[in-house]
Amino acid sequence: MVGLHFFNPVHIMKLLEVVRAGELPRSRRWTLPCVAERIGKESIVVADTPGFASSRLGIVLGLEAMRMVEQEVALPADIDRAMELGYNHPMGPLRLTDLVGLDVRLGIAEYLHDELGGEQWAVHLRFSCMVADGKLGKRERPGFYRWDEA
Repeated sequence: MVGLHFFNPVHIMKLLEVVRAGELPRSRRWTLPCVAERIGKESIVVADTPGFASSRLGIVLGLEAMRMVEQEVALPADIDRAMELGYNHPMGPLRLTDLVGLDVRLGIAEYLHDELGGEQWAVHLRFSCMVADGKLGKRERPGFYRWDEA
């Protein structure tokens, strides 16, 4: 049994996580990555675990960036630029959170915290308050950015 985790917007995002449930027979290990390639995706194979690989990494990075804003380490744009320039990310974690939606990212973080435990998944008050106040990012302005000016 396998699952496919596509990324939005599907027609633009290249990554496809091929999720294996249990052991994948050796004869089938290369089938799904080949299918992914045929539909224009690049795939990675991951275990069926909460958050797979992408969401676990992305959410913990985003949550830490939010903690840094709350602790006044730097402004959101500077935190994002640090990841863009220092780690060659196409966009920073706070801009990504605004694009995906703060409510969506909050739901994922809460799910990961419930399933995996650990302080790295703990959602801080400012993030929860932003969502409660309807500050959901690009689709419901503002989030970490004012999109009418971005």
